[in-house]
Amino acid sequence: MLLIKCPYCEMERPEIEFRYAGEAHVARPLDPSSQSDAEWAGYLYLRSNPKGLHFERWHHVHGCARFFNVARDTISDRILTTYKAGEPKPDPASLTATGAAT
Repeated sequence: MLLIKCPYCEMERPEIEFRYAGEAHVARPLDPSSQSDAEWAGYLYLRSNPKGLHFERWHHVHGCARFFNVARDTISDRILTTYKAGEPKPDPASLTATGAAT
C-alpha cells in the first residue's frame, strides 16, 4: 500500500483515502472548437504511460477533498514528491538525482 502525503493536509495517509485522477499537467486546448475530431480525441483519451518518472493528479477524497499532483516512479511505485495543484512541475533531474521525497 502506498503512503501519500497530501500537500494541503501535510499528513501522510494510506492510499485508500485518495483516488487517482489521471495524468497531471495535461493542457486543455485554448479553443476546443478549432480542434479536429482526431486532435480532440487525442486530448480526451491519449495519455503517456511512461516507465519511470510520471506526474499524476490525485484527489484526497476522505480528507480535505482537494486535488494535488504526485511525482511517482512507476518502476518502484515510490512517490518522489507531492505538490499543490497549480504549482509548476518539479525538475525531473532534481527528483531522480537526489531521490527527493515529500
